[in-house]
Amino acid sequence: MSKNYFSLARTIIKDVGGAKNIKSLHHCQTRLRFLLNNYDLTDTNDLKKQKDILQVVKSAGEFQIVIGMTVAEVYHELMFQLNRTKHDDKIEKKKAKKQKPIDIVTDFISSVFSPIIPALAGAGMVKALLAIFVAFKVLAPTSQTYTILNMIGDGTFAFLPILLAFTTAKKLQTNPYLAASVAGIICHPTWATLVTTGKPIHLFNVIPVYSATYIGSVIPIILVILVQAPIERWLNKVIPHSIRLVFAPMILFLTMGVLALTLIAPLGYWIGSLLTGIFTWLGTNASWAPAFILGGTYSILVVFGLHHSLAPIGMIQLTQMGYDSLFGPGVLLANIGQGTAGIIVGLMTKNQKTREIGTSGGITGLMGVTEPILYGVNFPKKYPLIAGAIGGACGGLVAGLLGVRRFATGSSGLPAIVMYIGDNTMQYFYAILIGLVITILVTIISTFILFKKFDQDKDSNETKQESTLKENNLKNEQIFAPCDGKFVPLSKVHDTVFSKELMGKGLAIEPTSNTIIAPFNGKVSALMKTKHAIGVTSDKGCELLIHIGLDTVNLNGKYYESFVKLGDDIKKGQKLISADFKQIKKAGFETQIPVIVTNSKDYKKVEVISNDPINAGNLIIEVIN
Repeated sequence: MSKNYFSLARTIIKDVGGAKNIKSLHHCQTRLRFLLNNYDLTDTNDLKKQKDILQVVKSAGEFQIVIGMTVAEVYHELMFQLNRTKHDDKIEKKKAKKQKPIDIVTDFISSVFSPIIPALAGAGMVKALLAIFVAFKVLAPTSQTYTILNMIGDGTFAFLPILLAFTTAKKLQTNPYLAASVAGIICHPTWATLVTTGKPIHLFNVIPVYSATYIGSVIPIILVILVQAPIERWLNKVIPHSIRLVFAPMILFLTMGVLALTLIAPLGYWIGSLLTGIFTWLGTNASWAPAFILGGTYSILVVFGLHHSLAPIGMIQLTQMGYDSLFGPGVLLANIGQGTAGIIVGLMTKNQKTREIGTSGGITGLMGVTEPILYGVNFPKKYPLIAGAIGGACGGLVAGLLGVRRFATGSSGLPAIVMYIGDNTMQYFYAILIGLVITILVTIISTFILFKKFDQDKDSNETKQESTLKENNLKNEQIFAPCDGKFVPLSKVHDTVFSKELMGKGLAIEPTSNTIIAPFNGKVSALMKTKHAIGVTSDKGCELLIHIGLDTVNLNGKYYESFVKLGDDIKKGQKLISADFKQIKKAGFETQIPVIVTNSKDYKKVEVISNDPINAGNLIIEVIN
């Protein structure tokens, strides 16, 4: 659990309609994914106002809140507040509105595959690293070191059915450990040995068993668990509780072991073989199509949260054929296109906020995570989204014509290019490099042209408006003392952050009263949960920090009481916080109160009035614009 996201998690729970409105919750790499009982209870506008939320999307029957790379920490805090540990992501089952079949399928695929992406990414990078060692003759494929490293990288893929059994069972709300055990049956080395002998296999000398190996497969185990789930529920219902612990798993293993090996897994194997035939046909007759189509459209799917439903295609091809030419290349080039477009907009714009989001979000996009740049710049402005899609499509077309393949799965950013080294050749690596260069060049040109056409005048006007607004807002301001006490110059404060004016100019007060009052008319712009510090912004734009004691964050709110909350309007002289300074001193903390103008750089002068003693409500600072 992360204490940093307590308020955010509480707000999210409130704005999705409360805990009772949540049917299920899981997360992918960048977003929280809710299934809700009543979507009308959500407050989308309030969610979008939260600074840690990039976007809110309702798509494919899911209510998705885009967080970014800290999504796991927010998720764990949410689960804690929903009275679940971070190891138990089940929310009490509720009756929900009937979903459309496409929504059910999309949600199922996302729930099954999203949790195992980190394992696949880590294993994929190990395989990629090994491929580099071989390509540059650091290791020989016949060496024991190669064999061991290959085993480390292959472990996740070899026992992929066990991971999929676990996530599928969790999605179906059945016992994931029993599901993993059943997956172990079809992955057992003894079964692989029986198959490799080439002899017919029979159960009880009567029932024929189809000879196929399922190590690294995807479809067979998902079908098996889909059948296992209702059988397991039925067994738990009909077997008396006193003997259920022993007999239900025994009967389940025998039943599912036989069904899996004789009927269900072979059906999955045949479906996989059919897909292999389709993949082979595409690779021979239309190798350009997948990378071209995904390069141009994938980012739009990301915006609406539909992209995870496509990921299994590449994973299935990888497990069936040892490479992925359908999903990975197009996605990589699409991400690079969006990241490049964001960076170019950031470099060309005169708008400070757009510049910051464009450059930082663009770099993140190049690393494979595009949500920040998509929701921050490209999608709102539209033309960078189009420019990135054009670049991704062009790069995908060329890479597809060159027959590009990746040999591992993982992130879809620049670090992933090593995954295109394999089959003891560098040709696919060179192919993806050519695709990347074309994507970047076409995107730069497209973004430049579209920026000149759609954004240059608007950008200039926005900058002028911002400048005028700032000029109007930052008027001369008088700041009045928040409490009684003795004047202390900032240079005498026993904290270098304040004494060296790193936070801004101001003064400090050694308090002689326990009440902190509002220094002007304005709004509460920041309020620490520990109540030891409060930020207020005046109606004229002056931003003030009142830090009540030094290092008092360690008191965790003890001896403090707040009379306002974040976002409240305040009037000069209004009671904000009370602090028991006598007890704070006894606890070993200093009670100096730095009063800092945090946006001092926006003013020509911050003039401190050094009257001593200081009386609450007396003038202590004047800021001059």
